Amino acid sequence: MVKEMPSRDQVQVEETWNLVDLFKTEDDFEVALKEIEITSSEFNKRFKGSIQIASDVGEALHEYTKIYEKIVPAGAFASLSLSTDQTNTDAQMRASKFGSLSAKVSSQLSFLNSELVELPDNIIEEAISKFPTHQLYLEKLLKKKKYQLHPEVEKTLAAYSASFGAPYKLYDTTKMLDISFDNFEVNGQEYPLSYVSFENDWEAESDPEKRRAAFDAFSKKLREYQHTTAKTYDMHLQMEKTTSDLRGYSSIYDYLLFNQDVDRSLYNRQIDLISKELAPHMRRYAKLLQKEHGLDKMTFADLKVSLDPEFEPKISVEESKKYIDDALSVMGEEYIDMVNRAYDERWIDFPQNVGKSTGAFCSSPYGSHPYILISWSSRMNEVFVLAHELGHAGHFYYANKEQNIFNARPSLYFIEAPSTMNEMLVANHLLKNSDDPKFKRWVISSIVARTYYHNFVTHLLEAAYQRKVYDRIDKGLNVNAQILNDYKRSVLEEFWGDTVEITEGAELTWMRQPHYYMGLYPYTYSAGLTISTQVSKRILEEGQTAVDEWTEVLKAGGTKSPIELAQMAGVDITTDEPLKDTIAYIGSLIDELESLTEEINQNA
Repeated sequence: MVKEMPSRDQVQVEETWNLVDLFKTEDDFEVALKEIEITSSEFNKRFKGSIQIASDVGEALHEYTKIYEKIVPAGAFASLSLSTDQTNTDAQMRASKFGSLSAKVSSQLSFLNSELVELPDNIIEEAISKFPTHQLYLEKLLKKKKYQLHPEVEKTLAAYSASFGAPYKLYDTTKMLDISFDNFEVNGQEYPLSYVSFENDWEAESDPEKRRAAFDAFSKKLREYQHTTAKTYDMHLQMEKTTSDLRGYSSIYDYLLFNQDVDRSLYNRQIDLISKELAPHMRRYAKLLQKEHGLDKMTFADLKVSLDPEFEPKISVEESKKYIDDALSVMGEEYIDMVNRAYDERWIDFPQNVGKSTGAFCSSPYGSHPYILISWSSRMNEVFVLAHELGHAGHFYYANKEQNIFNARPSLYFIEAPSTMNEMLVANHLLKNSDDPKFKRWVISSIVARTYYHNFVTHLLEAAYQRKVYDRIDKGLNVNAQILNDYKRSVLEEFWGDTVEITEGAELTWMRQPHYYMGLYPYTYSAGLTISTQVSKRILEEGQTAVDEWTEVLKAGGTKSPIELAQMAGVDITTDEPLKDTIAYIGSLIDELESLTEEINQNA
């Protein structure tokens, strides 16, 4: 049974992350903020109006880089401390203080890009040849040149940067502070409910009465906040549309895909192909769940249940370390050392507590080590989640060491490849180590339910819904709760057909996902998993050669486009083949689940 959530001061300190590695004391953080403010002001006085020749460009970018290397850890400290307890007023004020400073500093520094794009191309080319560490930054700037606005407009927009981030903060505040879930009742017994307990426990509860009752109670409470949440989201969308129009992009899609360094055809292909070709496989999986659980009907509330919940082992934080070490050992000694340090040096925040952000994420502040947030439920599938976040950690552990702060981060299109790669390595390791049909079925169902369902279905359906929203916004229209509910329901019904009943409340799923405030992010999960599926097959077949090539990809950071990074790993994403092959692979996993289930039932 799910227990009442403890407050942050009641959790075990050794299971929390250690932010002291960023700043030892609050005073140190305050000193850093003051230093950022002073150095930014000095930078403005020294360089504004004075960048004339290539050597000026190199000198200015060198100093600019040093400022950003101070801003990043301060921003991480503010956001990470808030993410573990959004009820903490000190953390709220700290985050607000950093946001205000960040807006002020951005305004002071905005002149740099404005003046650089006004320089003759030959001076920029000379600067690139003289200062190769700044090549990528300058090349990206030249690509953005036609979308750059008047310097005073850029300065004003930068000054409002904290306000532009307000809808996301408002969404988070509503979600984590204002929404308080009531207990729900089944057969006279009351059970506690929260965002974290629903997504980590009740969604996967094996008892259908409790699972469906939790879903109904959860949806009922969400519905009370649908209009505020929709208005918040619409504010965000209208700001994106206005920015797109002001800068002269042909569409909001061109604006949002620009920094991903991919064209719209790759975006549309990912959504269209999966929606069409994966749906039949996933409907078979839904029918298998329904049959094995003896359900009268398959509803949306039943889709996250484990195929064999009685077999799924419970696992402690300490036990997870051995599984992950064994599975990721193929990546080599340095990589495993990073994983062990993550546990030993408290880079990971494990507890479930009131006010903690939902889901899981990895933050990798430049100049420090990565930090991972997860709400440990003791379910074995959390090993896949943790491996996923350690994939992000490993990626930036390498990239931040090898590249400068502006070269380390790759396109959003590629960002989920290293994370989903680790999920595949965990799955491959578990499959290699047992011939027991029940264990094999559990592993394969975990791959389907956790790795592929989450990344190829949940996020893909978010992307399909998001595309409907942006099609509307691009026409100059607004959205409200009813429109968003209708869009979400239509996407779910189209994918699941008559196999799954899209029960009342399923249409509110759009309210649960912060990714909508991060541009065209949801589709990149399936894009990354397409790449990692192909590379994990190479690692299984070719061993060290494929591992070495993948390590070089991680080290490259953002110095190459997603197409080039995939090519380095032996995958050609300019064609449909990797995606079609991945969908076929998912189909083969479901084939195997069906045959293993038949074998198990015959021997029962």
